[in-house]
Amino acid sequence: MSEFWPVPDVLAYLAGRWRVSRSVRDLASGAEGEFTGVTEFTDVTEFGPLPEDGTGCSAQVTGGLLHHESGTFVWQGVARPAERTLRFLPGPLGTAHVRFADGRPFHDLDLTSGRHVTGHPCAADIYRGEFTVRDADHWRTVWRVRGPAKDLVLTTGYARER
Repeated sequence: MSEFWPVPDVLAYLAGRWRVSRSVRDLASGAEGEFTGVTEFTDVTEFGPLPEDGTGCSAQVTGGLLHHESGTFVWQGVARPAERTLRFLPGPLGTAHVRFADGRPFHDLDLTSGRHVTGHPCAADIYRGEFTVRDADHWRTVWRVRGPAKDLVLTTGYARER
């Protein structure tokens, strides 16, 4: 039996509301933080035009999910409200293309095996993400961020709210 739960359609799997718990560790300084909150993946019928993506094209994209995360981030004892928004666009064969809120490409996402490793260059930093699905109601991400100014590990657990 596989330790990962295959997901034939990532957008169908993610749709809905999830509880989120994220630990953030700065490996250089030893500082630690924590985010707790919720993530909602809601249907979007029309994203509108996206900015040019490096291929010389911009496109009108329909369908997908809007990912909105909100909660509280505690860093070195100081609690602050935090939120972010991403777009999950339909990809081939049940996969997705993840974009930032402004439409810039972030990473691909293929959970057909229940596990996916991806990357994202951000200025001089490199983000490497690993996504794993445990079952119908639990999945996790681990992002390792390395660069001249960053040496972080962000581990996030998601549990579906029913």
